[in-house]
Amino acid sequence: MFAGFFLELKRARVPVSLREYLTLLEAMRKSVAGYSVDEFYYLSRTCLVKDERNIDKFDRVFGQVFKGLEELADGIDIPADWLKKLADQLLTEEEKQQIEAMGGLEKLLDTLRQRLAEQKERHEGGSKWVGTAGKSPYGAHGYNPEGVRIGQEEGRHRRAVKVWDKRDFKNLDGDVELGTRNIKLALRRLRHFARTGAAETLDLDDTVRATAKNAGWLELRLVAERHNAVKVLLLLDIGGSMDGHIRACEELFSAARSEFKRLEHFYFHNCPYEYVWKDSRRRHRERTPTMELLHTYDQGWKLILVGDATMAPYEITDPGGSVEHWNAESGETWMQRLTLTYPKAVWLNPVPERYWQNTDSIARIRTLMEGRMFPLTLDGIDAAMRRLQR
Repeated sequence: MFAGFFLELKRARVPVSLREYLTLLEAMRKSVAGYSVDEFYYLSRTCLVKDERNIDKFDRVFGQVFKGLEELADGIDIPADWLKKLADQLLTEEEKQQIEAMGGLEKLLDTLRQRLAEQKERHEGGSKWVGTAGKSPYGAHGYNPEGVRIGQEEGRHRRAVKVWDKRDFKNLDGDVELGTRNIKLALRRLRHFARTGAAETLDLDDTVRATAKNAGWLELRLVAERHNAVKVLLLLDIGGSMDGHIRACEELFSAARSEFKRLEHFYFHNCPYEYVWKDSRRRHRERTPTMELLHTYDQGWKLILVGDATMAPYEITDPGGSVEHWNAESGETWMQRLTLTYPKAVWLNPVPERYWQNTDSIARIRTLMEGRMFPLTLDGIDAAMRRLQR
C-alpha cells in the first residue's frame, strides 16, 4: 500500500524522493505514528512534503489512496449551538433575489430610528421590526441584502451596512512561523542592501590588503553590517470578514517582521479612515490619526495594505458609511491620500482572485489602487514585490 502511495504522489507531480520514502518507512517501523489515520497523515506529510504549495496535491492523493480507512463513530453528538438557532430562516436564491434593498444608507438609518421609536416589545421572525430570525433589515440571525446588525455575535451573510455592537478584534501574532518560509522567500524580492550603523563587521579583503601594505603587521578593517534598507509601512485589515483569513495574515505578518528591519504596522477595519491603531484591545482609546501617519512616514516608505476589501459600497463612497463609526470623510478620500503620499503601494487580498469580479467593493478598491491589487498567495506576493521595486 505504501509503495502505491509513493507512486501516486509521483504521478500527481509531488516532488518526493526515494530517500524521503525510506525515511517514512523507518519512522513507521519505529512507531513514530500510532494506529491512527490522522497520525499517519501528519507523519507522511512531514516526511514527503517539502513545499507548502504541494500540500493540496498531497491531500488529494492521500484521500484517494487511503479512502475509507477510518470509520464513523457509533454515535453522533449534535452541538448544542446548532440546536439553539433552529429559528434561522435560510432563504432560497430565488427568495433572496425578491428582497429589495431599502434605497441607500440614509434611508436605512432613518427607518431604523423610526422603528426603534415605535417598537415596544421583542419581535422574532418578521420582516419589519427590530428582532431575530427574520427578513427585517434590523436585528440578528436573519437575512436582508442591506441591513444593520444588532446584538449578534458574528456576521453570517456579510451583508450588514452597520454593526450596532461592541466588537472585539484580536492582534495578529507576529511570532507564527508555520508556513512562513516560502512567504519570506517571496518577500526577499523587495531588497536594497546598504551598510548602516556602527563599523562592527570584519572586512576580510580590506584587512588582508591593509596588512600586506603594513609589512605583515595585522591591521583590522571594520565596516558596518549590511542590512536590507527597504522601509515598509504595513496596514492590516482586522476583524469582521477578515476573521476567516487570520492564519494567512499571521504568516505574512510574521514573515514581514523577519525580513524587514524597518517595518511599521497598523490596523484598520474594512477601509482606512481618519485613524488607525497598533493594539486592537485598546483601539478605542489609543489611536493614531491617519494624517499623523502620513506626515510621520515619508514617500521613501513602501506601503502594503492587506485586506479582503469586502464591505458595503457605502464604506468606500459615503461619509458616515463606516460599518462601526461615523466617518466625516469617505474611505475613498482616505485611500486617495494614501496612494498620493506613497506612490510605491500595493494591496494584498486573501480572497481568491477568481471571486473578485463578483464583489463591487473589491472592484472599487482595485480601481483606487490603480490595479495594484494582488492575491495573498506566493505568486501574488512575488508579483507585488516586483511591482514595489519599479
